[in-house]
Amino acid sequence: MPMTTAPFYLSALGLVNALGRGKTSVTEGLFRGDTSGLLLESGWIPGKDARVGRVLSELAPLPSAFGIDDSRNARLLLAALEEIRDEIEAELVKHGPTRIGVVLGTSTSGMDSGEKAMAHHMEHQAFPDAYHYFQQEIGRPAPFLADYLGLRGPAITVSTACTSSGRAIATARNLIRLGICDAVITGGADSLCKLTLNGFKALEATSTNLTNPMSRNREGINIGEGAVLFILRREEAEVALLGIGETSDAHHISAPDPTGLGAENAMRMALADAGLSPEQIGYLNMHATATPKNDEMESRAIAGVFPHGVRCSGTKPLTGHTLGAAAATELAFCWLTLQPRWNPGDLLPPHRWDGEADPELPMLSLVIDGQTLGQAHLCLSNAFAFGGNNLSLVVGRP
Repeated sequence: MPMTTAPFYLSALGLVNALGRGKTSVTEGLFRGDTSGLLLESGWIPGKDARVGRVLSELAPLPSAFGIDDSRNARLLLAALEEIRDEIEAELVKHGPTRIGVVLGTSTSGMDSGEKAMAHHMEHQAFPDAYHYFQQEIGRPAPFLADYLGLRGPAITVSTACTSSGRAIATARNLIRLGICDAVITGGADSLCKLTLNGFKALEATSTNLTNPMSRNREGINIGEGAVLFILRREEAEVALLGIGETSDAHHISAPDPTGLGAENAMRMALADAGLSPEQIGYLNMHATATPKNDEMESRAIAGVFPHGVRCSGTKPLTGHTLGAAAATELAFCWLTLQPRWNPGDLLPPHRWDGEADPELPMLSLVIDGQTLGQAHLCLSNAFAFGGNNLSLVVGRP
């Protein structure tokens, strides 16, 4: 099939995370810099408390016909789906079910269901009747959502740790560019589970205090959960997907390349793909995990690409690190920033930290309360993952 060079647009957004459920509640918390959703809880790590960004609203069980997929991860996806169901129906009328794909990112899928099933098996020597392996299978989210919606286009799940949902968006663009799909439902979901929390605890990468990105006192991440769904298409909409940059360092299985070269190259590739210069970007959403090595690497990469500065913030103190959903979550924050309907004051998401800069890091222009986007209606969002997996996305008003 012929490759198209037409522009690509993110025409709809549904999301849920620790800031709330839906664009209204998330937007209110985002521009207020609300960190109240990150709670200190017991029960995740033996003998320890953990600060987590948990979705507090009730998530309805799946219809009985989809019971084999009824995990918390699937419920988060359907919570995000609620907001864009009408827009999906409109795409179905235009294109039909075979021309609409689903590409989602996840890192743990419904592992929480597997943990609970295994605990039940250890006590009763049998799995619960309601348990099915599909609930935790890492490739299942996209086929499940396609089945739920009656779609017959490609259904692909991407799992590249903390870049998963961003890589899903890149894959979605390729499906449209190659003429395979006319529209793609894309984004990602990850739900809290003990496997993730204990794993990051073993890496000494977590903090029981509120995550504190770019501070000299940063201690590590708070894990969160959430789901994000966009509709990516060729027809014009309020926000355009302009550029994507993808690199891989292969530096270390968990630690980033301290030079930040791969991250820097990803940003430069995204800008080149969009046909933009660094000076044209009005806001950068950083990956900013508040781990010592990530923040050092990312700040050096940003300073290299933006020697004259760029307004930037890390939003993980508002949601926690949503892992496989993080790239799409933070791109969603850029989407909301660019939308006058949701952001009539043209505000930027503020950077929440203790204000104590690390003298070992390059100085960045961190967003303070009340700063606005101004005339530069272009945003860049970073996501970095284990194995030196780097991703940058550029979005803007058409």
